[in-house]
Amino acid sequence: MDALIKSLRPGKPSDAKPPESKIPEGRPAELDPAEFLAAAVRADQLRPSRAEAEHAVETLLSYIGENPAREGLLDTPRRVVEAFDELYQGYHQCPAEALNRTFGETAGYDDFVLVRDIEFTSQCEHHMMPFYGRAHIAYTPVERVVGLSKLARLTDIFARRLQTQEHLTAQIAAAIDEILKPRGVAVMIEAEHTCMSVRGVAKHGAMTFTSRFTGMFRDNPAEQARFLSMVRGSQR
Repeated sequence: MDALIKSLRPGKPSDAKPPESKIPEGRPAELDPAEFLAAAVRADQLRPSRAEAEHAVETLLSYIGENPAREGLLDTPRRVVEAFDELYQGYHQCPAEALNRTFGETAGYDDFVLVRDIEFTSQCEHHMMPFYGRAHIAYTPVERVVGLSKLARLTDIFARRLQTQEHLTAQIAAAIDEILKPRGVAVMIEAEHTCMSVRGVAKHGAMTFTSRFTGMFRDNPAEQARFLSMVRGSQR
């Protein structure tokens, strides 16, 4: 399952570059730190009640031609809202807290740390349909490392929000880069989108690959290639 991963290193200037653009050529746009330093839902944020949410599910059942009052659907609104609480719990979780404990006993370790094949399921923000796959994350620490399970936890927090795969990739990389301040971060995500496999063009099995590189991974082609080689080694 090979894919061409395009480098995010600076490229040649483009003649078509909009005059108002302030992003250096070839450099990714910066994310708002609020996206990964705090929970997405504030304690004082106004939200519909559970009863209102369940009524909205009843409305959708009626819209598709169902009868919400029939026996098999009587408890469906409650079940759907409970499922939403689980699927979208990432809105109430703080990404920074997943990375707030580090360890300094590394014996001078100075190579990158790679955790690959982190399985996840997320929901497409365009159709609210699942996409799922694996994330591969590497970072080169400076003196201190984070618990390996925390990288998986960070992935789940962002995945359990309405997302695009591109944004999910960028958020994971930005959070690690900002909070751990390593010498570099590499993230690659491969996923299948049900909004493409079970509706629309209905191409089951089509995989989407996205990547994000910062620091030494962005600036050093050899390190980027080594990361990709180690990730692809898991697919043979």
